[in-house]
Amino acid sequence: MLESLTLDVGGMTCDVCSNRVKSALESIQGVNSADVSHESGIAIILHQNVSKEIMTSSVQEIGYTVDGESEPFNWTDGPVWRQSAHNTKWCLVGCSIGDFGTIAAFQFIPYLDALGWSTMSIMMLAMFNGIMTSIALETIILSAQMALKEAFRVAIGMSLISMISMEAAMNVVDVVLTGGAKLTLWVIIPMLVAGFLTPWPYNYWRLKKYGVACH
Repeated sequence: MLESLTLDVGGMTCDVCSNRVKSALESIQGVNSADVSHESGIAIILHQNVSKEIMTSSVQEIGYTVDGESEPFNWTDGPVWRQSAHNTKWCLVGCSIGDFGTIAAFQFIPYLDALGWSTMSIMMLAMFNGIMTSIALETIILSAQMALKEAFRVAIGMSLISMISMEAAMNVVDVVLTGGAKLTLWVIIPMLVAGFLTPWPYNYWRLKKYGVACH
C-alpha cells in the first residue's frame, strides 16, 4: 500500500533544483514517485515503507534543507567541491569578459586613454562591467533550462559576494604585477587563477549549506 509524505524542502530556486531533488528521492528503493515544486518548496512523495529519515537524508546530501535542517556541514564533500568549481568557472568566464574588455578598452583605445582616468577608477568600472557580463552569461546559460524571465531572476539573485571577491582578486593581481590597469599576456593567467581560487571556498560553503547553485 502506498503512503504519502510531504517534505518542506529549502534552497530550491529553479526547475533544475526541483529536478535534482526529485531524482534523489526517486532513486530510493521503495519510493514510487516524487512531485517536487521549487515555487512552493514542497516535495510530495508516494512510497512503500520508506522512513522519513532516509528521504530527508537523501535531500540533505545534495545540499538542500528539509524542515529547515541541513546535513551537518563539512569541507570534505568531493562532489560539492566539483560542482562549486563548475559554478565558479562559469562565473569567472562571465566576469572576465567585462573586466578584461574594460581594461583593454582604456589601454588600447586612444580616446579612452586620453581621458586620464585613474587606475582605481578604471578598476571600479572593470569590476562593475565584469559583474554585469557575468549576470548576462548566467542568464543565457540558465535560459536553456528555464524561461528567460526566470533565468534572469535566478542570475541576478546569485551571490554578489562571490562576484565582487572574484573581481577584486583579479584586479589586485593586475595592479601588483603590472603597476596599473594593464593587460599583458603573462598577467592574464595569474589574474584568472586568483579570480577562481578566491571565491571557490565561499561557493562551496554556500552550495553545501544552502544548496544554492543552478548550473
